[in-house]
This record gives sequence, structure tokens and C-alpha cells, in this order.
Amino acid sequence: MIVVAGEALIDLVPQGSGALANLKPALGGGPYNTAVALGRLGSPTAFCSRTSYDAFGEALLDGLRRAGVDVSAVQRGAEPTTLAAATVDTNGSAAYSFYVEGTADRLFTAPERLPDGTRAVSFGTCSLVLEPGASAYEELMRVSSARGLFTTLDPNIRPGLIPDPDAYRARFRSWLPSVSLLKLSEEDADWLGGTPREWLAAGPSAVVITSGGDGLTVVTRDGGAHSVPGEKVDVVDTIGAGDTVNAALLHGLSARDALSPEALAAMSADDWTRLLRFAARAAALTCSRAGAEPPYASELGGM
Repeated sequence: MIVVAGEALIDLVPQGSGALANLKPALGGGPYNTAVALGRLGSPTAFCSRTSYDAFGEALLDGLRRAGVDVSAVQRGAEPTTLAAATVDTNGSAAYSFYVEGTADRLFTAPERLPDGTRAVSFGTCSLVLEPGASAYEELMRVSSARGLFTTLDPNIRPGLIPDPDAYRARFRSWLPSVSLLKLSEEDADWLGGTPREWLAAGPSAVVITSGGDGLTVVTRDGGAHSVPGEKVDVVDTIGAGDTVNAALLHGLSARDALSPEALAAMSADDWTRLLRFAARAAALTCSRAGAEPPYASELGGM
């Protein structure tokens, strides 16, 4: 079982030119998208979050269930669902404005236990920024790592939500001893500062960096670095592409029984190349359709 911990929200996506062109609500949030992608790929997955009782919250849970995701660890509340208004540029890249005050996911509390059979826990995005929930997710990360679970972190930086960048950067570095696999975009890496080698020295066994259409690179603690190009596709938008990469990596590592630091260290250059190519194919399919619509296993073939 892979547990994805973090926010679920509603993306308001324009359906045409102009910032307010027929905004369409879409199920979203980085961790949410990762959980749905894992479910569609066929990995046993559970979602750990806090959602509203409102109509948006019910729709979010229905989306998880349709993907085969276990929602027994989802907390509920009467507060409204977080909204993210998206703007999409001519290259398909999305930027967001968030509406987060008094929303349900901010009041997440760390659970006493995770679902039976949990092997890995994934963290990231807004959930590690917005208090008081951020501290609860951070506690869950540290406890999960201390219990020997495989932990992944995708910071997925949203600068508009971070009032003190230096404080967040310091907090990010404090998480690294509890992280098995760090995945981030080139933009995230530039914003955070530091280098993969510095981050590896602090804790993770591998760092995967995405470069949009240019592909993916993994840097490992033994000094290895392996890259694959991006898959060519007509991009509709990039919403959910990084989350799909996150899910594909976790799915592939689980299929290889490699959800441990020791197993990551034992992966060969060929193992990493196959895994990164699988993640690139999955992300490309997501980019080929509007919104966060990750692929199903049947669309991707083998790894």
C-alpha cells in the first residue's frame, strides 16, 4: 500500500482565452492527482487528507473511489474546499491563484496509524505550507520515516503561498533526513537553491529532477546521474504532469520491490532509465489532455 498525504482542492481552469474564460471546476491538488494517478496505474493506494462535506469535497472523494483509492484515512470537516484559479499560457504551462482561508484541508491532524500494509508515504505541495496542517503533515513525515517507511517528497513550490521564502527553505532542508526519494522540477530546484549532491548528503537516496519537455534526470548517492528525454506530444496543458511523474516513479519502484533506500542503491543504470522513460511517457499523456487526467496502466504498456 502506498499512502499519499496532502491536499485535495478544486482547480478552476479556463476553457478559452482570457483569465475568466468559462472557468471549469476540475478535481486537483498535487497529492490528490498523485493518488489518482497511482490508482489508475494499479498500485494499491490510500489517500490521507482532510476534505470538506461540501459538494466539491464529495466530488473529490468520488474521484478517488473511481480510481480505486482507499479513502478510509480521509478526515472530514464543515469548512469549504480550497480553490485554485488556474491561468494557462500559450505553452500550456499553468499558474495558480489560491483561495485557502478557513478551508477544510488546513485543519488536518496527524493520524495515530496509517492503513494496514503501508510501505510508502508521499508528501508535498500546499499541504506542507499552510498551517496548522503543515506541521501535522511534517509530523507524519518524520514519524513515517522513523518507522522505516519509504518516504517521498515533491515540494511543488507555489511561491504565492509562501510568506517567508528563507524560512521555508530552511524547513525544506530540515525534512531531508526523513526523505527517501526527492522529486522536484527545475523551477523548484532553482527557487530552493542548493544542488542535488547537497540534498543527497542530507538524507535522500536519490533525487529526480524534471525538466518539462526536455525530460528527467536522477542523481543517486553513489555519484550516478541518468537522464532520459521527454516524450514528444501536442501539449494541451501541463496540469498534473509533475504529479503523474511522482506516481509513475512510486508505481515503478513498488513493482520492482524497490521501496527502500537499500533497494534504490542497488538499482542499475538500466533500471533507472526504464523507470524514467515510463514516467516520461505517463507525463506526456497527461499533458496531451486538458486538466489533471493521468493515464491508466493500459495506455502505457510495460516499464
